[in-house]
Amino acid sequence: MEQVEIRRLKLELEAKDKEIERLRAAIEEQADFETVTEVSGPSTATSKRIVELTKEGIARYSRQLILPEIGVQGQLRLQRSSVLIVGAGGLGCPAAIYLAAAGIGKLGVIDYDEVELSNLHRQVLHTEDRVGVAKSASATHACKRLNSSVHYIPYRLQLDSSNALAIISQYDVVLDASDNVATRYLLNDACVLAGKPLVSGSALRFEGQLTVYNHRGGPCYRCLFPKPPPPETVTNCSEGGVLGVVPGIIGCLQALETVKIVADIGTSSSQRLLLFDALDGMFRTIKLRPRQSKCPVCGDNPSITQLMDYEQFCGARATDKEHALTVLDDSERISPKVYQEMMVKGSPHILVDVRTEVEMGICQLPHPSVNIPISSIDKADCVERLKSTVKKQPTGGNSPVSVVLVCRRGNDSQNAVRSLQHSLSDCNVTLKDIRGGLHAWARQVDKNFPVY
Repeated sequence: MEQVEIRRLKLELEAKDKEIERLRAAIEEQADFETVTEVSGPSTATSKRIVELTKEGIARYSRQLILPEIGVQGQLRLQRSSVLIVGAGGLGCPAAIYLAAAGIGKLGVIDYDEVELSNLHRQVLHTEDRVGVAKSASATHACKRLNSSVHYIPYRLQLDSSNALAIISQYDVVLDASDNVATRYLLNDACVLAGKPLVSGSALRFEGQLTVYNHRGGPCYRCLFPKPPPPETVTNCSEGGVLGVVPGIIGCLQALETVKIVADIGTSSSQRLLLFDALDGMFRTIKLRPRQSKCPVCGDNPSITQLMDYEQFCGARATDKEHALTVLDDSERISPKVYQEMMVKGSPHILVDVRTEVEMGICQLPHPSVNIPISSIDKADCVERLKSTVKKQPTGGNSPVSVVLVCRRGNDSQNAVRSLQHSLSDCNVTLKDIRGGLHAWARQVDKNFPVY
């Protein structure tokens, strides 16, 4: 009996030990997802960590240590360096994992957003089980599993003129992995003011670009683009789409240029723009004009000596999220539920879908529709086709024909209503759009409706 009791107690002890290990691992993993959410002011810390090349480090980095261009001194430079990645998306993820693998000493990752399912085809550090987790924490968690010797700082915040200099001043190199013009100008100005090189990448559809700004006398972003483009001419991945591997390639090239800068073996992209065409499988390099002496931020007599409101300057938000427009009055719009009632009651109307043909192939509302893409809404042949459809629509007496417009999020449909109010002014019609578009339909009416 005594032996049985001893065995039982040993089994209980083993179970308790396993539970302690499970709880310790859970606590450590929870700590991996903690983020920095605010920065109080500019850092005054200037000291560097004492870094030595250990036995484990020699084994880990041996394949790049034997490169004459890197060697021991180059590896030590990497391990003493600090890099800030702005954006933990399609560009930031591949850049982060390769910089972590190379042995960067400190790696900061900034992103205000959370992981979504639609991110996973290109933002390869995030996983299905981390949907809803802060992107910056998800990215650094993945990097830490590859190389725990790197010091990671995940920032969950919106970078703006109030905090950019305080953060950027703590790093040696900054990577622009964002997806909006306002952040590009913010990062450029902050890096010039802080004296930091900026490795800039972008990707859209099947094309990518890469260059390095403010490095060893090279130009800054404002030298090339003194004024921002009109907001309506700028497209991001959310609107224009992107093949996932394209930002992967550009992000890897950003990591490559960063390693070369930090290891002091030069950079091939200062004052040069690398263009990548995925469809043709071609790289081209364009020589850029040099630093401009009259540049307002890096010129000989700069007029910009502090950061500004970049959303106001660019006329666009510092985010890649699509924001809701308000073009129409409430009386000119209907909710998805009201439109559902129209369908159920069989109320006569014409549904006009202003998305592209390829989007129509993804999903459609359960009612026959006329497809006129927003880019063609003003074209004479499209207007005549819609007029012909209106004339064929049966009405009671002098009642106007009801025309309902829909798009993905309820922005294009509002602009289409405004345009058709002029084009169909000679027709007896009422024009309204579905508020929030197909995304709102999926939230309010049909939970199983596809969202893209």
